[in-house]
Amino acid sequence: MFGDDVNTDLIIPGRYLSKYDAAHLAEHAMEGLSSTFAKEVTRGDIIVAGRNFGCGSSREQAVIALKSAGVSAVVARSFARIFYRNAVNLGLPVLVSADAHAVFEDGDSAGADLGALALVSSDASKRAGIEAVPEHVAAILGSGGLVPHLRSRMEKDQ
Repeated sequence: MFGDDVNTDLIIPGRYLSKYDAAHLAEHAMEGLSSTFAKEVTRGDIIVAGRNFGCGSSREQAVIALKSAGVSAVVARSFARIFYRNAVNLGLPVLVSADAHAVFEDGDSAGADLGALALVSSDASKRAGIEAVPEHVAAILGSGGLVPHLRSRMEKDQ
């Protein structure tokens, strides 16, 4: 759980950008806000945040750090446009929810039910609506990102 205006320097501080290595970036994911996040995150975890997640610079390393650390999706009230696009391009699902931040607490176990357009707790006691993902964005995410999506389309055209 994170609040509003989480900028890319908080997601991956600039001092770690000298190495463009996914594992190195993952070791420092969210270090600007939590000294323990990278050690405690497990594959499949979902970040829930407030408004304007990913604001600041256009560094794609922020997405790489989260994805490489094991984050399976980010659910927020809103995203900075460039972060949203970088996430889609790199295959990290970014889901908009007006109320997930108010419904869930840090440590809750939940999963995204895209068919029901909801983030639902494991015991089904908590539920927050999520906005539908545009079809073209879903296609890119379903391929694992923009490059795999384009490769797939090009192979079909041949």
